[in-house]
Amino acid sequence: MGVKDVAREAGVSLGTVSNVLNRPEIVAEPTRARVLDAIDTLGYVRGEGARPLRGLASRVIAVLVLDLGDPFCTALATGVEEAAREAGLGVLVCTGARDPAETARHLALLASHQVRGAVLTSGEGTGRTAAAFRRHAVPFVVAGRNAPQPGACSVGIDDVAGGHAAVRHLLERGHRSIAHVSGPGLLQQVRDRHRGALGAVREAGLPAACLRELPCPAPTVGAGRDAGHRLLGLPDRPTAVFCGSDLLALGVLQALYEAGLRVPEDIAVVGYDDVESAASAVVPLTSVRRPAAAAGRQAGRLLLADTAPGAGHEHAHVVLRPELVVRRSTMAAPAR
Repeated sequence: MGVKDVAREAGVSLGTVSNVLNRPEIVAEPTRARVLDAIDTLGYVRGEGARPLRGLASRVIAVLVLDLGDPFCTALATGVEEAAREAGLGVLVCTGARDPAETARHLALLASHQVRGAVLTSGEGTGRTAAAFRRHAVPFVVAGRNAPQPGACSVGIDDVAGGHAAVRHLLERGHRSIAHVSGPGLLQQVRDRHRGALGAVREAGLPAACLRELPCPAPTVGAGRDAGHRLLGLPDRPTAVFCGSDLLALGVLQALYEAGLRVPEDIAVVGYDDVESAASAVVPLTSVRRPAAAAGRQAGRLLLADTAPGAGHEHAHVVLRPELVVRRSTMAAPAR
């Protein structure tokens, strides 16, 4: 299987295939996607570059993250690195796992370099990515989402429990009108948190209408600021807001302060992830702590056990539970 076969399958020239592999930014998106589909269909793996690392093949593992700008992904990758360091291995970090085309390029690179295996952070394309890794016979562990992958180990985080804990805390503080600033609905984690939040409302004997969802296209400060402006425009404004990430919560805080509202006296705010900046915000932020580094360490150790020479290994699905960390952003009772 070679470059000529890829070119024939994609209906392009050898030069175009070379550009996709080496300078993808100069190739039009439709053409690039067609070539990457052909690479994936044929299972083509570049041979060049494998020889220099062939002797190190069993000493390197990889971690594919959605976005290193996301504090959760950074912490998870750090956990994988810790597990690898314990075993005397190195780690190759690849970003952009949300993009199928980018994931295909990473996979070709990892297979050609004969990495020992990879930890995949979960997202909406996890199933497709896992299938591609199986075709290339690259061992993997999925980390982040509470959804077992058949024939592979996984480390999940119980985001249903996390959403439940956040909203139960607000209900216990006396809030009966709560906004949920959520993330992209395609992500299972986002849906799980909303399901947990609704569960807390129902357990309290309250109607589901007590929880109003404000979806966001991305878990960023800018998206949170936009959601905060939408929140301010709601009739019968909620007395509390549960945000699907700390970055969203920080954006909401900005919008509330611009409008002259006090946190938590006028409106309480809960975040999610408990990133470093949550505790150091102008108003220290109550947040649900996802054990990202622990998930990375566990995933790395499972991958090492799964790929140990001659070792029998039974695939495991580990679920870690998040923890609510209460700070000043929710410490006042709702204004009456």
